Amino acid sequence: MKNKIKYTNEPLEAKVIMDFLPPPEELAFREEGVKVTIALSKKSVDFFKSEASKHHTQYQRMIRKLIDTYVEAYAEPLTIRSSGTAQKRAAR
Repeated sequence: MKNKIKYTNEPLEAKVIMDFLPPPEELAFREEGVKVTIALSKKSVDFFKSEASKHHTQYQRMIRKLIDTYVEAYAEPLTIRSSGTAQKRAAR
């Protein structure tokens, strides 16, 4: 670098960028896990092992993510279920 840098006194155009990164506590968050024993077909396990090796990940992680995605798509909010006994008595 033989050329010297020539500095000028030009105005700078600066703008504020919103913080888009999650806070550290969200990055460290890990859902509570529950160990289960499940029997899967050999075909299913072979599929997940093959796909996991292609994507350089663990097959169990892929299965867990698949189940979590299913639950998020189909889970209904928890509500208190009534047996309807009080309504049946009132109708009599």
